[in-house]
Amino acid sequence: MKRSTVNPTCPVPVPTVPALRPGRRVITRSMSILMAVLALVAGAPAQADGGRLMPRTVPEVYTQECASCHLAYPPGLLPAASWQRLMGGLDRHYGSDASLDAATRAQIDSWLRAHAGTYKRVSEPPPQDRITRSAWFARKHRKVDPGVWKLPSVKSAAHCAACHGGAERGVFDDDELKMPEGLDARLRRPWND
Repeated sequence: MKRSTVNPTCPVPVPTVPALRPGRRVITRSMSILMAVLALVAGAPAQADGGRLMPRTVPEVYTQECASCHLAYPPGLLPAASWQRLMGGLDRHYGSDASLDAATRAQIDSWLRAHAGTYKRVSEPPPQDRITRSAWFARKHRKVDPGVWKLPSVKSAAHCAACHGGAERGVFDDDELKMPEGLDARLRRPWND
């Protein structure tokens, strides 16, 4: 080991690195940039069909208030504008009065909008701010017969957990897909594709 060439008075020995040819320096720098980009992408929240859509930290109040009536939907399934309208109209929440006190509403609203979908699939609010009316939902479920939504084990397209075993964790990929009870042979076809 030699003394530091950057600071010759530095008493700490540093390993010497063989001189890099100019081309190797570019490759090394490119690899460093590529690794940094990959690390950022790997740490980003899931935004596509697979992976986890629910943030790892979910306020207890969101689960208590919202999941008491329906699935606590991952905020990434709707854009921030949809969540803002939904939280602003809780007194008429799809035919129910789901009103909350101002502090609770503000806490949930802030969390939903902070984690709202920002990727292409949810860039535009769906009709009536309904996840089940969004273009991506219709595309992903286009092979599901309308009769499936009426099964007693499913009840509606909004009951994600009837078919998606990981819905409560925000996982909707095909690996956790399950057949709901009551499917006849004709209705099972989409699950066998």
